Amino acid sequence: MIVAGFGFRGAATTESLHSALKAAKGRYSPDCIATVADKAVALQPLSAATGLPVISLSAADIAATQTQTRSGASLRARNTGSVAEAAALAAAGPGAHLLAPRSISDDRMATCALAKGPEK
Repeated sequence: MIVAGFGFRGAATTESLHSALKAAKGRYSPDCIATVADKAVALQPLSAATGLPVISLSAADIAATQTQTRSGASLRARNTGSVAEAAALAAAGPGAHLLAPRSISDDRMATCALAKGPEK
C-alpha cells in the first residue's frame, strides 16, 4: 500500500493539497491519503476529487514516527520533523519506508510525502 501523507497550514486550500500531491507523486499512485485526526476533514475535498480514502491518525502516532526531514514549524506544532512524512509512514504501517520525502506545494501552504508499507 502506498500512502500520501499530508501536513498543511490552516489556510491551505484544496489547490494547495493538489499541488503538494502532484509534487510528491512522481511515478507513484497512492492508494490513500493521511493526516493527523484534527485536520482530516480538510482532506475530504481532495479525497472526493481523487477517489482516495482518508486515513486519520492520532497526534501520538504522528509524534512517535521518525522522519527524514525536519521542519521547525512541525516540531513546534506536532512534535515531529514532518507531519507529511510521519502521516505517510504511520498510515502505511510497521516496516514502511519513504518513497518520496515531503514536497511543498507551490503556495508553500501544504506538504506531501509518500510511503510504502511492507508487502503482505
